[in-house]
Amino acid sequence: MTAEAALVMPTLALFAVVLLWGLMAAAAQIQCVDAARAGARAVARSEPRAAALAAARSAAPRGAEVALQREGDLVRVRVEAPTVGPGPLSVRLRAEAAALAEDAAVTDDAAWAAR
Repeated sequence: MTAEAALVMPTLALFAVVLLWGLMAAAAQIQCVDAARAGARAVARSEPRAAALAAARSAAPRGAEVALQREGDLVRVRVEAPTVGPGPLSVRLRAEAAALAEDAAVTDDAAWAAR
């Protein structure tokens, strides 16, 4: 009985650590998604670039990199963050959100109303 317990206890401890790491990584991924959405909404509302970056960084996990890019009428925000973990357990999480700029939507509405 003692030999079995000596084998099972470290395995259970390792399983618990991996489970906790997975939960922390999932929470960080959700934070990345929320940060990308917040940044895209801010840029789409024609807020200054600094304010949009601040909105995204405030929702992002610690150590995240935020990038803004405008492609025509679309605004894209990408958030990348490392997970906490030793060596191979440390992975980079990514999230991207896109939004239509309000100034483009207003122009399209005005053109539609003129028809």
